[in-house]
Amino acid sequence: MVDRILEFRGINRDHLGMYFEELGGRLVTDSFPYVYEAETWKAEILSENEITFTKTFIIHAVSIRFAAENQEQLEKLIKNYRYKTTRVGG
Repeated sequence: MVDRILEFRGINRDHLGMYFEELGGRLVTDSFPYVYEAETWKAEILSENEITFTKTFIIHAVSIRFAAENQEQLEKLIKNYRYKTTRVGG
């Protein structure tokens, strides 16, 4: 298996977990690390922290380990996941 750890900011852990379910993953744990498994990949939500920039500007920072059977599947998983986490400003 190959893996990569990425950090996502500004999205809470519950939403990030929901995106794994939308990609076909199934939650197999109920505490950190939250593990999601599918046929060809596995993901672990490792931690969730709050980053404070000012007294009123606080964002979530969530670390996730993505793992797949090979590099091609890993890249596909990350691409599909990043699509779900894309936010467009207005």
